[in-house]
Amino acid sequence: MDPGIPVPPLQYGGHERLVYLFAEEYKKLGHEVTLLAGPDSKCSGEVVTFGINDLRRSKFQRYREALFVVKYLRHNDKKFDLVHNFGRLIYLLPILNRPVKKIMTYGRPVSSKGIRIINQLLNRNLVFTACSDYCVSTGNVAGKWVRIYNTIDFSKYHLNETAKADAPLMFLGRLDEIKGVHTAIDVAKATHSKLWIGGNIPDTPDNYTYYKRVVEPQIDNEQIIYLGPLNDEQKNDFLGKCKALLFPIEWDEPFGMVMIEAMACGTPVIAFKRGSVPEVINDKTGIITNTVEEMIGAVGSIDRLKRAACREDAAARFDISVIANEYLNIFQHA
Repeated sequence: MDPGIPVPPLQYGGHERLVYLFAEEYKKLGHEVTLLAGPDSKCSGEVVTFGINDLRRSKFQRYREALFVVKYLRHNDKKFDLVHNFGRLIYLLPILNRPVKKIMTYGRPVSSKGIRIINQLLNRNLVFTACSDYCVSTGNVAGKWVRIYNTIDFSKYHLNETAKADAPLMFLGRLDEIKGVHTAIDVAKATHSKLWIGGNIPDTPDNYTYYKRVVEPQIDNEQIIYLGPLNDEQKNDFLGKCKALLFPIEWDEPFGMVMIEAMACGTPVIAFKRGSVPEVINDKTGIITNTVEEMIGAVGSIDRLKRAACREDAAARFDISVIANEYLNIFQHA
């Protein structure tokens, strides 16, 4: 895993949370696990740390990090049956044509140029995975590809089988414009609902300007309530108490972890039909919409979905016990 955020993360860090879950699940299944990640990372197996935890670190620092991993894998690949890479593709370069099995996993749109280049080199036992069919489609220009969804540990989330009639709606995610918090506010006002907003205030200039100009003036802490960044315990609590999670994205989201976090609490999702949304949401777990007007209408019919069935359906598809085995079975019939 690339440095930048420790594994597991304290708050923001979807990929880092995934890596920790897989390390723990592989260990629980009886495998020996070595985690390569940034400082302050931990898991139940062996941990090798490198680099620095700074998402704005320099290109030179990233080069030094890549060099560390390349040297480590070149000298240690025979220790492993499988190298599962959530970091940079270049990390696999020294072992590309060695017998060790290799999985390169993507959680965001893929650079097809890099995939073409790496597949022009001699390689064996290399499989690419991405977190949705949509995400696979962005990189599937060469090599072997498998769609394997993202995951959470459903045992860490508590089912709330009922929500109060006046329960708030919720938005959870980065407060960037493409995440659509402004639309969530519009939907809450149109349906006379409270809206809980959880997530980080953006620090990029364009999105910070958007937050200050569009979002912040509408936060009154009566109807539109900003909760701040939420840790796992807080997310569990607020998601379980809300009527529905609003997911009004304005870009093609590769997966959207927050959707299954809500489902794990029994909370259905109302989302725009973009990216992976049609793969994640079905008629038991939420309502897919195309317009703001449709999302407003969906709020009035969300109570027809059974919250226990929502969690049960999502767990069968996305729980860590299911997804970890999908990864381990990739090479079973190779």
